[in-house]
Amino acid sequence: MSATSSMRSVDDHLADILRTVRVLAPLELDVEQVLGTTLAEEIVSPVALPPFDNSAMDGYAVRAKDVGRVPVTLPVLGDVAAGGGGRFTVVPGTVTRIMTGAPMPEGADAVVPVEWTDGGTEQVTINRPVPEGHAIRRAGEDVVPGEVVLPTGTLIGPAQLGILAGVGRRRVLVRPRPRVVVISTGAELAEPGTPLAPGQIWESNSYTLVAAVREAGSEGYRAGVVADDARLFLDQLDAQLLRADVVITSGGVSMGAYEPVKEALAPLGTVRFDRVAMQPGMPQGFGVVGEDQTPIFALPGNPVSSFVSFMVFVRPALRKMRGLPAGPTPTVRAVTTSPLRSPEGRRSYLRAVLADDGSVAPVRGQGSHQLAALATANALIVVPEDATELPEGATVEVIRL
Repeated sequence: MSATSSMRSVDDHLADILRTVRVLAPLELDVEQVLGTTLAEEIVSPVALPPFDNSAMDGYAVRAKDVGRVPVTLPVLGDVAAGGGGRFTVVPGTVTRIMTGAPMPEGADAVVPVEWTDGGTEQVTINRPVPEGHAIRRAGEDVVPGEVVLPTGTLIGPAQLGILAGVGRRRVLVRPRPRVVVISTGAELAEPGTPLAPGQIWESNSYTLVAAVREAGSEGYRAGVVADDARLFLDQLDAQLLRADVVITSGGVSMGAYEPVKEALAPLGTVRFDRVAMQPGMPQGFGVVGEDQTPIFALPGNPVSSFVSFMVFVRPALRKMRGLPAGPTPTVRAVTTSPLRSPEGRRSYLRAVLADDGSVAPVRGQGSHQLAALATANALIVVPEDATELPEGATVEVIRL
C-alpha cells in the first residue's frame, strides 16, 4: 500500500466537516449590531420609499408652464424646508424656494435648480426652462409598500443595514457571526513582546488565525498559549467552550511525542485525526466536543500549514454556520509564470502572487514554517493530486487570500 493510499482526500475531509457543522440559530438583534450577519427573515417595507414626492436638489418649486419662456421673474411665496410640517401651494405665476428632500408643494410640477437662477428670496429670475417632473423624486420610485427589500439569507453589509433602517426596522432576526476561540499549543511558544528563553519562538499562529476568522465575518478570540500538557489543554478547552461556537487549536496533532491536543481529544471518541492528502497541512483533526457538540478544528502547528488549513476547511464551515452557501473555497483561473512541482498523490497549495493581468507567480520559500514568504503572497496556487509537474504557462486554479 502506498503512503498516499492511507491518506484521506481533501474533498472527503471537507465534506465531513460540512455535514457536521450546523447553521447557527437565529437571534433578534438591534439594527446597529447586525453588520456582517445573515438575515433569518424576509424584510418587507411597510411604506413607500420615498414616502412622498420631494425635491432632488435645492432650488425653486415651479409650474413648468410658468417658466417656458426665459428669462422670467416670479414672486417667491415662501420656503419649503426638509422635515418642515407646513403645507404649501404654488399658484400660477408664483414659486416657492425648496430644499433637497423637502416635500413638493401642491400645484408645483418641477424644480428649478438654484444654479439656474439669481438666487432671489422675495422674487427670483429664472434663466433656464425646465420640463415637467424635473428634479422630483416620486413617491415609491425606490420601494412600494409591501415590497420585499431584502430576502432571507442576505448577508448584511453597510447598504443592507441602511435599507433596514430606511424601512423603519429597529430589531432584526439574523444568523449571528460565529464566536471562534483559538488556542495555540506548544512549550516552545512565548507571547510576542516577552523575552525568549533558549529554544523558544514568539507565538504567531493564534494572531494569524484570529485575524483570518474576523476577515471571514466571524468573531475571533485568542485564548493564549497552552504548554505541551493534555490536562492543561482540556482545562483551557472546558473554560473556553462557554463562549465558543467553534474552537480552533494550533499544534499538538502530529505523529510524535508531546502532542497534547491529540492526546487529550482522541480518547473522547468524537474527534477524528487523519492524514489528509495535502501539502502543507497533512495532519488534521476535526470533530465535536462538550455538551453542545461544539465543532473543533485541530490544525497543525506550522504557521503556513495552519493558515492554509483555515482557508481550505475552516472558512467554508464558517460560511455554513452563518447561513451562507457552503462549499469549497472559491478559486479563479490564472496562468503560472514558472514551472510547478508537487508531490504525487497530494493536493498542493503553493503561496503565490496573483497579478492583475491574470498571471500568477509562486513566491520563494514554500516551506510550511516560512511565515515571511506567506506574508508576501496574495494567493494560493492549487496543484491537483494527479499532477506532479506543471509547465510554465499552464492554467491553474488559484485561491485569493
